[in-house]
Amino acid sequence: MVSKTDDIPASVPNCNPADLADEAGDGAQDSNETSKTRLKDSCGRGHCADTAMVNGGGAHEHTEEAESKQDGNGEADGEEESTEQEVIVIQDTGFTVKIQAPGTEPFDLQVSPQEMVQEIHQVLMDREDTCHRTCFSLQLDGNVLDNFAELKSIEGLQEGSLLKVVEEPYTVREARIHVRHIRDLLKSLDPSDAYNGVDCNSLSFLSIFTDGDLGDSGKRKKKGNELEQIDCTPPEHILPGSKERPLVPLQPQNKDWKPMQCLKVLTMSGWNPPPGNRKMHGDLMYLYLVTVEERHVSVTASTRGFYLNQSTTYTFNPKPANPSFLSHSLVELLSQISPAFKKNFTALQKKRVQRHPFERIATPFQVYSWTAPQVDHAMDCVRAEDAYTSRLGYEEHIPGQTRDWNEELQTTRELPRKNLPERLLRERAIFKVHSDFAAAATRGAMAVIDGNVMAINPGEETRMQMFIWNNIFFSLGFDVRDHYRELGGDAAAHAAPTNDLNGVRAYGAVDVEGLYTLGTVVVDYRGYRVTAQSIIPGILEREQEQSVIYGSIDFGKTVVSHSKYLELLEKTSRPLKVQRHKVLNEKNDVAELCSSVECKGIIGNDGRHYILDLLRTFPPDLNFLPVDGEELPPESQRYGFPRQHRHRLACLRQELIEAFVEHRWVYLLFMKMAALQLINVDTTQTQSTTSDTTNATEELDESIPGLAQAKELAETLVAEDGSDPKSREVVLNACKAVGSISNTSFDIRFNPDIFSPGVRFPEESTEDVQKQKQLLKDAAAFLVSGQVPSLIKDCLDHSTLPMDGATLTEALHQRGINVRYLGTVLEFVEKTPAKAQLEHFYRIGICELITRCAKHIFKTYLQGVELSALSAAVSHFLNCFLSSFPDAVAHLPADELVSRRKSRRRRNRVPGGGDNTAWASLTPSELWKNIASEAQNYYHFTLHCESVDQVVEKYGFQKITLLREISIKTGIQILIKEYNFDSRHKPAFTEEDILNIFPVVKHVNPKASDAFHFFQSGQAKVQQGFLKEGCELINEALNLFNNVYGAMHVEICACLRLLARLNYIMGDHAEALSNQQKAVLMSERVLGIEHPNTIQEYMHLALYCFANGQLSTALKLLYRARYLMLMVCGEDHPEMALLDSNIGLVLHGVMEYDLSLRFLENALTINTKYHGARSLKVALSHHLVARVYESKAEFRSALQHEKEGYTIYKNQMGEAHEKTKESSEYLKYLTQQAVALQRTMNEIYKNGSNASIMPLKFTAPSMASVLEQLNIINGIIFIPLSQKDLENLKAEVQRRQQLQELGKSEEPSEDSPLELEDKIPID
Repeated sequence: MVSKTDDIPASVPNCNPADLADEAGDGAQDSNETSKTRLKDSCGRGHCADTAMVNGGGAHEHTEEAESKQDGNGEADGEEESTEQEVIVIQDTGFTVKIQAPGTEPFDLQVSPQEMVQEIHQVLMDREDTCHRTCFSLQLDGNVLDNFAELKSIEGLQEGSLLKVVEEPYTVREARIHVRHIRDLLKSLDPSDAYNGVDCNSLSFLSIFTDGDLGDSGKRKKKGNELEQIDCTPPEHILPGSKERPLVPLQPQNKDWKPMQCLKVLTMSGWNPPPGNRKMHGDLMYLYLVTVEERHVSVTASTRGFYLNQSTTYTFNPKPANPSFLSHSLVELLSQISPAFKKNFTALQKKRVQRHPFERIATPFQVYSWTAPQVDHAMDCVRAEDAYTSRLGYEEHIPGQTRDWNEELQTTRELPRKNLPERLLRERAIFKVHSDFAAAATRGAMAVIDGNVMAINPGEETRMQMFIWNNIFFSLGFDVRDHYRELGGDAAAHAAPTNDLNGVRAYGAVDVEGLYTLGTVVVDYRGYRVTAQSIIPGILEREQEQSVIYGSIDFGKTVVSHSKYLELLEKTSRPLKVQRHKVLNEKNDVAELCSSVECKGIIGNDGRHYILDLLRTFPPDLNFLPVDGEELPPESQRYGFPRQHRHRLACLRQELIEAFVEHRWVYLLFMKMAALQLINVDTTQTQSTTSDTTNATEELDESIPGLAQAKELAETLVAEDGSDPKSREVVLNACKAVGSISNTSFDIRFNPDIFSPGVRFPEESTEDVQKQKQLLKDAAAFLVSGQVPSLIKDCLDHSTLPMDGATLTEALHQRGINVRYLGTVLEFVEKTPAKAQLEHFYRIGICELITRCAKHIFKTYLQGVELSALSAAVSHFLNCFLSSFPDAVAHLPADELVSRRKSRRRRNRVPGGGDNTAWASLTPSELWKNIASEAQNYYHFTLHCESVDQVVEKYGFQKITLLREISIKTGIQILIKEYNFDSRHKPAFTEEDILNIFPVVKHVNPKASDAFHFFQSGQAKVQQGFLKEGCELINEALNLFNNVYGAMHVEICACLRLLARLNYIMGDHAEALSNQQKAVLMSERVLGIEHPNTIQEYMHLALYCFANGQLSTALKLLYRARYLMLMVCGEDHPEMALLDSNIGLVLHGVMEYDLSLRFLENALTINTKYHGARSLKVALSHHLVARVYESKAEFRSALQHEKEGYTIYKNQMGEAHEKTKESSEYLKYLTQQAVALQRTMNEIYKNGSNASIMPLKFTAPSMASVLEQLNIINGIIFIPLSQKDLENLKAEVQRRQQLQELGKSEEPSEDSPLELEDKIPID
């Protein structure tokens, strides 16, 4: 992708904001070009020009928009009406222009008025026949078009205009861009950038399983009778019960990646730069090439193009050769001198444009792969140049050299946001700058740790050094100058950056105008934690004491306040639940704050109000903060809290605060109602109030999570009741009881300074402080007594299904449970009566706990390793962690031992010089001892294990899963091959197996708020059964997401998945297939090839493939999903039952009965284990198994299974239920068949060979019946409706619509049956 060439900063001072909307990200977004048509839908401009208008009203239901986003700007009012026109603005219809490039036929191109001229450039640089041009202008009637002009602003440009491509003279910059682009074209099928984790490339393997694109190939294959051609046998390791877990299939070999060689070498010549006299002849630079035919040539890049010169490696002769083959493009030159180049380059470009665009678009943030094959290291001039010219952030591509990150981050925040197009533009700019900043910060952090950046305080010891690189400030996560001594030293200094990042995220989401936070990225690399921050203008010139005008720089000894800051922070106090409070400083002066004392306010030289050090944005977690003389509630004490933690910065998560407040709110309503009903049973006036309240509560229960509405409702209720003194008292008591800060309305806020060491409060607020302390204790108790059990409950009823460490962590975080509670959660599981049904959860939890302990140990272990021994040290650690080999000995590289004297002199220059060989003395038993003690100290959980084999034995782990988890958490990349972990004779890993170590990066993810609201409204509509409207809203959301994020993003992936599901339910299988294919590709690229989400996407895609008659593809996809799942979490997982039922059904459909039974019986076992023997899922499993036995004519087994199913239906649903009736019908049928078979057998025994045998009916299952069962197990239910039902439904729909005043939405169409979608199949 060449979008980098025009990577302009997000705020070039003198160009209007519209120009900026389309920075490079967009170029990338639109360069997905198939050879003929512009892939509009994947790049989301004109995608939905034809969908119906979305009514403005629907877009903002169930949102806290008015509350959080426009906090106090009063913009929410005009919102509803304006949305309607705004959406139309985005969907401006496109038009077609003709493009005439030199040497090609004119072709048509579909464009939209919003696009910039530059995007047409991108498209041309990506098209097969014009991809070799980079230096050209577009001309309309002889006038050159401005690159940054929007098409609609160009006079005379209309439907059918002819744009000419005119070759322009080169400059050094243009020549470089050209060479870079040619290199990108030559490497376009080469995955090495994805393995190396550079330039936002990542892996995708879907096309290997679908044989290229699904769309057309599917129709071609359907001709012959497909059943004969399918080879259904899965590889041995995928079959149920197989114990081997190979690693190699994780990355199947893609035949396209064996690159067709076009050139042997393309590199900068040693004769660069041209001497003065040659510069005056127009020489820009010299290249050195070796063609496939072994011809060595020297090429001059001049202003007129590229030509051969007469230089050789040792003699400089810049005169043109004869013939010189002067060509405007390097490709044209090479095609003339190398026949092999011409042939292979054409073939390569054909292949390149055939790939799905989603396989090649850059992702917004870098994704790293933890495995890679051995890749040959080839010469690459661009990579070499990138490494040596200290390219900070693409200097040569940017006017004005290095980027002022702070200015860009803050300017994008200041863009207007009054209507939808403005907000889209603003959010797109914010997102773009953030992803660029994250990439630059990551590179800088690696450079700092690798020792390639000079410190700004080089005289101090390495731990205390700070760095500036590319206008970003870097500091290491150590306790410098005993700053955190009171709070836990280095442990606190390590935790502070992530807390600070959470604070930045929270304030960024509230998005108050006039309040600024720093760009913040936290990078863990080689055992060090580096914080990267943008720089406040002017802060480096003055001492901190002078610049801080709000907050405290010494944890509360001296505190200052500032009215402007109070005013700005007041706006955040409600959404963030921060209470405004007063504190005392050393001199006993009172200062009023609306944040924690550490939060500092600094006015930069640019006049902006910055806040930084947001590490205590959220209140402290008392379960991990023992305070003398304070008792925790009994719920906490029962679990052994408070517990000592490594540091005193443990705070509650924002999700917990939200959940706690919501819980309190429901409680408040309940109290008020109870009290009101007690007081007045007789007077009519209050009865009506009560009934209002009751209705309100019922409505509310339906619409929680609408917290915003909840609060308004509370306030109105309170206002109504105000007239009556009795009810006023009720309100007062109720508010007191829930700890609200106001006596007349529900409003819970927390004081983040309570229990901060060194913070003192004035006398008058003693009562308030007591209240706050109680509130904190209640919140801590709520986490243990409310959130943990609710998590376990969700796991029991399978609404939460973590599959690996990352999804487990996410499940904890969604409920506001910090990972430090992991031990508590696991203890809770141990005490649960239904422990057997939580075995998968428990196993994943223990695995996460062990790998996190190992990660903590690995961090300090790596700090003592010098760079030259890194691979040896990492492989030694992995051997100690995973290998059964009892005495793993580290291989010290021999030469290091010789040069000990030299290294001692060098040591203190690189961070962590420690004794170079201390790491080598680690033994497996010592490591596992450390892991057990870390589990005890950090998670307060007792692991009984002295070695990896004991752990595997005790908890049923797989070593491959442990390897995956530790590699992902620490950034290790290993060679993809089969490792023998269990050998007792030699270690599993050698230093050659460690390929790389990557950074682990945490950053803010800016959100596309409008798109998200559309998405939520769409989901809500679908749940109410309005599929068509839901589909339109989600299409609209997809458009807006594309507009903000570009084409690749996790949220777009969710959007596509839901769209595909809706397409499928509404009967459009081909569209479902196309959307789901995009979802799979995107999930592979953005989340990783074996992320649990990717596994789910593969399963959905297989279903849609089956529905489209592509059976062999469906099987391949299901086998891939099963392989990935075995690797990520093993066979014993409730999801595996669903997967195996899918595989079994498809195999049944292709008449592979024995194989089918293996999978279905495994599914039955797993379902029985996790859902209980009496569950409907188990009944369905029995039925599926019975059907296969029937097909095999083994009626006795079939009867046995169907009876089991029948019994479950009868007990659960009663005799009269249709499922029970169906089952009993099937039983009768099976009995008849069995009797008929028995008769025939008897006949044969009696009469011998001349018996007259009645032909038996053996039926292969019809595809329709298989599909029906597939739909049921995947939770998709079609309800056939009669005409009368449809009429009633229509009336109901119209009634609802009038209620919602939604204007003219359409009813569900008559011809398709109405469908409901549910996670749990209605068996």
